[in-house]
Amino acid sequence: SLQVGNYVTIMGLAHFQRCGHPVIALVGGATGLIGDPSGKSAERQLLSAEDVERNAAGIRENLSRFLDFDSKTAPARLVNNYDWMKDFSFIGFLRDVGKYFRVGAMLDKESVKARLEGEAGLSFCEFSYQLLQAYDFLHLRDAFGCRIQIGGCDQWGNITAGTELIRRLRGEEAFGLTFPILCDSSGKKFGKSAGNSIYLDERRTSCYQFYQFFLRTEDADVMKLLRVLTFLPEEELRALEAGVRAEPEKRAAQRRLAETLTRTVHGDAGLAKALAASEVLFGGAFGALTADELEGVFADVPST
Repeated sequence: SLQVGNYVTIMGLAHFQRCGHPVIALVGGATGLIGDPSGKSAERQLLSAEDVERNAAGIRENLSRFLDFDSKTAPARLVNNYDWMKDFSFIGFLRDVGKYFRVGAMLDKESVKARLEGEAGLSFCEFSYQLLQAYDFLHLRDAFGCRIQIGGCDQWGNITAGTELIRRLRGEEAFGLTFPILCDSSGKKFGKSAGNSIYLDERRTSCYQFYQFFLRTEDADVMKLLRVLTFLPEEELRALEAGVRAEPEKRAAQRRLAETLTRTVHGDAGLAKALAASEVLFGGAFGALTADELEGVFADVPST
């Protein structure tokens, strides 16, 4: 499943599509077998081909809630880099791609320098990741005319490796756009590898837990999240912002954030389940909830 940390980039794609641009969601079927060192203090656990295939299916389902794959004017497209990387031999990749990269420039990437200075070091497997992502950008440019790649700010080094490869091989400009990483109040980012994930799949994070996560947003953060993660009009956002200043105890902005995102991710039925579960904690009836839903409600509170 994708998780809240991916939500920012998903919204970036959604904004581009709403403005009339065809968008491409890239699943890392090949690169997922290696692992990206960006933003990591230790090497990722390598995935099996079966794990990657299962993950790709889950990501496809998640993205269908945000992107319109059936649009007549600007359809979204889902591609898997395993489809074009699987045909490369090691020697062929070195000849066709590797010779255009300079080790000094690769070592100068922030993600690489941080790992080399740490105790865990950096494997050659991870070091080569930026070559694969750079080739992805080149392939998407050739196959679909893609000229801009977006991602979290930890992807800057990988994205610029791609713009440089396109410049060298095609003599054209390509562009990168990055977004700030979504972090919790301690500054730690939300992600599977960080161990504090809020998943978009109900089987991993219940509708109730998802709703409560955003309902607990601090006053200092709620307007930022509303602007980044929703399409609410500016007029409504200004009214909510005024409410945060004048009547913070009502938590109207947090409630609007939680309801909007839960409805977007889990639909009206998911939001109804989250609200019903929330009522249970304040003396509501248990009858409408399943055992699994009840366990989700009481997972974070003392209960017997």
